[in-house]
Amino acid sequence: MATMTFAVIETGGKQYKVSEGDSIKIEKLSGDHKEGDKVTFDSVLLVDDGKDTKIGTPTVSGVKVSGTITKIGRRAKVTGVKYKPKSRYRVGYGHRQHFFEIAIESVK
Repeated sequence: MATMTFAVIETGGKQYKVSEGDSIKIEKLSGDHKEGDKVTFDSVLLVDDGKDTKIGTPTVSGVKVSGTITKIGRRAKVTGVKYKPKSRYRVGYGHRQHFFEIAIESVK
């Protein structure tokens, strides 16, 4: 059985387990980005290559995860309602979160 290198990265206040060839949806990154741009994640919390595991304190130094932005979009609408009984108060609202879809190319 072949072992696969994977890493745990942190971006947008969330942690993602990634390996080469994966595709993940993350929170929108700050700055001006477009589809096809390369991105690098320096905040790597853990790296496992099948025989050795490196755990960061808080991050692993010298390890970077790189990928390409394949899609920029917005998720499905999340709706909510505020309601107070006996006062004729009703308010509806909706929100669509922006996201980047990243194709992971390398864990080095």
